[in-house]
Amino acid sequence: MADTIQSERQGFSAAELGAIAHLYRGEVYRSTIWRQRLDTTTNWAVVTLGIALSIAFASPDASPLPLVLVGVLIVFFLALEARRYRYFNVWRARCRWMETHIYAPMLHDGDLHLGEGWQETLAEDYWHPRYHVSLWVAVGRRIRRNYFWILLIQSLAYLGKLFVHPTAVESPAEFLARAAVGPVPGQVMLALGGLYIVTWGTAAAFSLRDDRQRAARRRDHSSMG
Repeated sequence: MADTIQSERQGFSAAELGAIAHLYRGEVYRSTIWRQRLDTTTNWAVVTLGIALSIAFASPDASPLPLVLVGVLIVFFLALEARRYRYFNVWRARCRWMETHIYAPMLHDGDLHLGEGWQETLAEDYWHPRYHVSLWVAVGRRIRRNYFWILLIQSLAYLGKLFVHPTAVESPAEFLARAAVGPVPGQVMLALGGLYIVTWGTAAAFSLRDDRQRAARRRDHSSMG
Protein backbone atom coordinates (compact mmCIF):
# COMPACT_ATOMS: atom_id res chain seq x y z
CA MET A 1 0.00 0.00 0.00
CA ALA A 2 2.86 2.40 0.78
CA ASP A 3 4.25 1.71 -2.70
CA THR A 4 0.85 2.56 -4.16
CA ILE A 5 0.76 5.87 -2.29
CA GLN A 6 4.30 6.67 -3.38
CA SER A 7 3.53 5.92 -7.02
CA GLU A 8 0.46 8.15 -6.89
CA ARG A 9 2.58 10.95 -5.45
CA GLN A 10 5.07 10.57 -8.27
CA GLY A 11 2.22 10.95 -10.75
CA PHE A 12 2.29 14.71 -10.18
CA SER A 13 5.11 16.99 -11.24
CA ALA A 14 6.25 19.87 -9.06
CA ALA A 15 4.30 22.31 -11.22
CA GLU A 16 1.17 20.17 -10.99
CA LEU A 17 1.45 19.91 -7.21
CA GLY A 18 1.82 23.69 -7.04
CA ALA A 19 -1.30 24.10 -9.17
CA ILE A 20 -3.21 21.69 -6.93
CA ALA A 21 -2.08 23.64 -3.87
CA HIS A 22 -3.44 26.85 -5.39
CA LEU A 23 -6.62 25.03 -6.36
CA TYR A 24 -7.05 23.86 -2.78
CA ARG A 25 -6.54 27.39 -1.46
CA GLY A 26 -9.17 28.66 -3.87
CA GLU A 27 -11.69 26.04 -2.77
CA VAL A 28 -11.02 26.84 0.90
CA TYR A 29 -11.62 30.52 0.16
CA ARG A 30 -14.89 29.82 -1.61
CA SER A 31 -16.11 27.53 1.17
CA THR A 32 -15.22 30.21 3.73
CA ILE A 33 -17.19 32.87 1.87
CA TRP A 34 -20.25 30.68 1.58
CA ARG A 35 -19.93 29.67 5.22
CA GLN A 36 -20.16 33.34 6.16
CA ARG A 37 -23.31 33.63 4.06
CA LEU A 38 -24.85 30.77 6.04
CA ASP A 39 -24.15 32.64 9.26
CA THR A 40 -25.83 35.75 7.84
CA THR A 41 -29.20 34.07 7.23
CA THR A 42 -29.06 32.40 10.64
CA ASN A 43 -28.47 35.80 12.23
CA TRP A 44 -31.44 37.23 10.36
CA ALA A 45 -33.66 34.45 11.68
CA VAL A 46 -32.47 35.02 15.24
CA VAL A 47 -32.99 38.79 15.03
CA THR A 48 -36.52 38.51 13.60
CA LEU A 49 -37.48 35.97 16.25
CA GLY A 50 -36.11 38.30 18.92
CA ILE A 51 -38.24 41.15 17.58
CA ALA A 52 -41.34 38.94 17.55
CA LEU A 53 -40.67 37.88 21.15
CA SER A 54 -40.28 41.50 22.22
CA ILE A 55 -43.58 42.49 20.61
CA ALA A 56 -45.55 39.48 21.82
CA PHE A 57 -44.36 39.75 25.42
CA ALA A 58 -44.35 43.56 25.59
CA SER A 59 -47.53 43.44 27.66
CA PRO A 60 -50.03 40.80 28.87
CA ASP A 61 -52.59 42.07 26.37
CA ALA A 62 -50.25 41.86 23.37
CA SER A 63 -51.29 39.45 20.64
CA PRO A 64 -49.37 36.17 20.06
CA LEU A 65 -49.80 36.73 16.32
CA PRO A 66 -46.21 38.04 15.81
CA LEU A 67 -44.91 34.65 16.96
CA VAL A 68 -47.01 33.05 14.24
CA LEU A 69 -46.08 35.47 11.49
CA VAL A 70 -42.36 35.25 12.27
CA GLY A 71 -42.60 31.61 11.26
CA VAL A 72 -43.08 32.76 7.67
CA LEU A 73 -39.81 34.69 7.83
CA ILE A 74 -38.02 31.79 9.50
CA VAL A 75 -39.15 29.47 6.71
CA PHE A 76 -37.92 31.98 4.14
CA PHE A 77 -34.53 32.29 5.82
CA LEU A 78 -34.29 28.51 6.20
CA ALA A 79 -35.01 27.97 2.51
CA LEU A 80 -32.47 30.64 1.54
CA GLU A 81 -29.87 29.16 3.86
CA ALA A 82 -30.46 25.64 2.54
CA ARG A 83 -29.87 26.90 -0.99
CA ARG A 84 -26.64 28.56 0.11
CA TYR A 85 -25.62 25.42 1.96
CA ARG A 86 -25.85 23.37 -1.23
CA TYR A 87 -23.26 25.67 -2.82
CA PHE A 88 -21.10 25.64 0.32
CA ASN A 89 -21.20 21.86 0.42
CA VAL A 90 -19.71 21.62 -3.10
CA TRP A 91 -16.63 23.60 -2.13
CA ARG A 92 -16.36 21.91 1.27
CA ALA A 93 -16.54 18.44 -0.29
CA ARG A 94 -13.80 19.24 -2.78
CA CYS A 95 -11.55 20.57 0.00
CA ARG A 96 -12.14 17.47 2.07
CA TRP A 97 -11.52 15.22 -0.92
CA MET A 98 -8.13 16.81 -1.58
CA GLU A 99 -7.23 16.73 2.09
CA THR A 100 -8.04 13.04 2.30
CA HIS A 101 -6.36 11.91 -0.91
CA ILE A 102 -3.41 14.30 -1.27
CA TYR A 103 -2.43 15.96 1.98
CA ALA A 104 -3.21 13.13 4.39
CA PRO A 105 -0.97 10.63 2.52
CA MET A 106 1.82 13.22 2.53
CA LEU A 107 1.60 13.45 6.32
CA HIS A 108 0.96 9.82 7.09
CA ASP A 109 3.89 7.66 8.18
CA GLY A 110 2.29 4.28 7.59
CA ASP A 111 -0.12 2.62 5.22
CA LEU A 112 -3.23 4.54 4.25
CA HIS A 113 -6.13 3.13 2.28
CA LEU A 114 -7.10 5.23 -0.73
CA GLY A 115 -10.02 4.69 -3.03
CA GLU A 116 -9.30 3.77 -6.60
CA GLY A 117 -9.60 6.54 -9.16
CA TRP A 118 -9.92 9.42 -6.74
CA GLN A 119 -8.38 11.80 -9.30
CA GLU A 120 -11.09 10.86 -11.80
CA THR A 121 -13.78 11.49 -9.19
CA LEU A 122 -12.46 14.98 -8.50
CA ALA A 123 -11.97 15.72 -12.18
CA GLU A 124 -15.52 14.61 -12.94
CA ASP A 125 -16.81 16.98 -10.28
CA TYR A 126 -15.05 19.84 -12.09
CA TRP A 127 -16.14 18.74 -15.54
CA HIS A 128 -19.76 18.28 -14.52
CA PRO A 129 -20.38 20.33 -11.37
CA ARG A 130 -23.50 19.40 -9.45
CA TYR A 131 -25.03 19.70 -6.02
CA HIS A 132 -23.96 16.88 -3.72
CA VAL A 133 -27.09 17.01 -1.56
CA SER A 134 -30.75 17.61 -2.31
CA LEU A 135 -32.58 20.70 -1.09
CA TRP A 136 -34.54 18.59 1.38
CA VAL A 137 -31.33 17.17 2.88
CA ALA A 138 -29.83 20.66 3.05
CA VAL A 139 -32.91 21.93 4.90
CA GLY A 140 -32.66 19.05 7.35
CA ARG A 141 -28.98 19.67 7.99
CA ARG A 142 -29.53 23.35 8.71
CA ILE A 143 -32.36 22.48 11.10
CA ARG A 144 -30.15 20.04 12.96
CA ARG A 145 -27.24 22.47 13.13
CA ASN A 146 -29.01 25.76 13.96
CA TYR A 147 -32.71 26.06 13.28
CA PHE A 148 -33.78 23.37 15.75
CA TRP A 149 -33.18 25.83 18.58
CA ILE A 150 -34.81 28.71 16.70
CA LEU A 151 -37.93 26.66 15.98
CA LEU A 152 -37.98 25.28 19.53
CA ILE A 153 -37.83 28.75 21.09
CA GLN A 154 -40.52 30.01 18.72
CA SER A 155 -42.86 27.11 19.53
CA LEU A 156 -42.32 27.26 23.30
CA ALA A 157 -42.73 31.04 23.33
CA TYR A 158 -46.01 30.78 21.40
CA LEU A 159 -47.42 28.14 23.75
CA GLY A 160 -46.14 30.04 26.77
CA LYS A 161 -47.85 33.20 25.55
CA LEU A 162 -51.15 31.37 25.24
CA PHE A 163 -50.78 29.81 28.69
CA VAL A 164 -49.84 32.89 30.74
CA HIS A 165 -51.16 36.04 29.01
CA PRO A 166 -53.18 37.98 29.91
CA THR A 167 -53.70 35.60 32.87
CA ALA A 168 -52.95 31.94 33.50
CA VAL A 169 -55.20 29.76 31.36
CA GLU A 170 -57.90 27.93 33.32
CA SER A 171 -59.49 25.60 30.80
CA PRO A 172 -58.83 23.96 27.40
CA ALA A 173 -61.64 26.03 25.89
CA GLU A 174 -59.95 29.23 27.02
CA PHE A 175 -56.64 28.01 25.59
CA LEU A 176 -58.25 27.32 22.19
CA ALA A 177 -59.96 30.69 22.26
CA ARG A 178 -56.63 32.44 22.79
CA ALA A 179 -55.10 30.50 19.90
CA ALA A 180 -57.76 31.73 17.47
CA VAL A 181 -56.69 34.36 14.95
CA GLY A 182 -59.58 36.37 13.54
CA PRO A 183 -61.98 33.95 11.81
CA VAL A 184 -59.51 31.06 12.08
CA PRO A 185 -60.43 28.81 15.05
CA GLY A 186 -57.84 27.93 17.64
CA GLN A 187 -58.02 24.25 16.71
CA VAL A 188 -56.96 25.07 13.16
CA MET A 189 -54.11 27.31 14.31
CA LEU A 190 -52.77 24.63 16.65
CA ALA A 191 -53.13 21.98 13.94
CA LEU A 192 -51.15 24.16 11.54
CA GLY A 193 -48.53 24.65 14.24
CA GLY A 194 -48.31 20.90 14.72
CA LEU A 195 -47.92 20.42 10.97
CA TYR A 196 -45.22 23.11 10.98
CA ILE A 197 -43.25 21.24 13.64
CA VAL A 198 -43.75 17.78 12.11
CA THR A 199 -42.63 18.98 8.67
CA TRP A 200 -39.31 20.32 9.91
CA GLY A 201 -38.84 17.36 12.23
CA THR A 202 -39.31 15.04 9.26
CA ALA A 203 -36.76 17.00 7.25
CA ALA A 204 -34.23 16.73 10.09
CA ALA A 205 -34.81 12.97 10.47
CA PHE A 206 -34.57 12.42 6.71
CA SER A 207 -31.27 14.31 6.51
CA LEU A 208 -29.89 12.34 9.47
CA ARG A 209 -30.71 9.07 7.73
CA ASP A 210 -29.17 10.30 4.49
CA ASP A 211 -26.00 11.42 6.31
CA ARG A 212 -25.61 8.00 7.90
CA GLN A 213 -25.92 6.34 4.51
CA ARG A 214 -23.33 8.71 3.09
CA ALA A 215 -21.00 7.98 6.00
CA ALA A 216 -21.27 4.27 5.29
CA ARG A 217 -20.34 4.85 1.64
CA ARG A 218 -17.56 7.23 2.61
CA ARG A 219 -15.69 4.57 4.58
CA ASP A 220 -14.23 3.31 1.32
CA HIS A 221 -13.45 6.88 0.15
CA SER A 222 -15.81 6.54 -2.79
CA SER A 223 -18.29 9.32 -2.04
CA MET A 224 -18.11 13.11 -1.99
CA GLY A 225 -20.44 15.55 -0.21
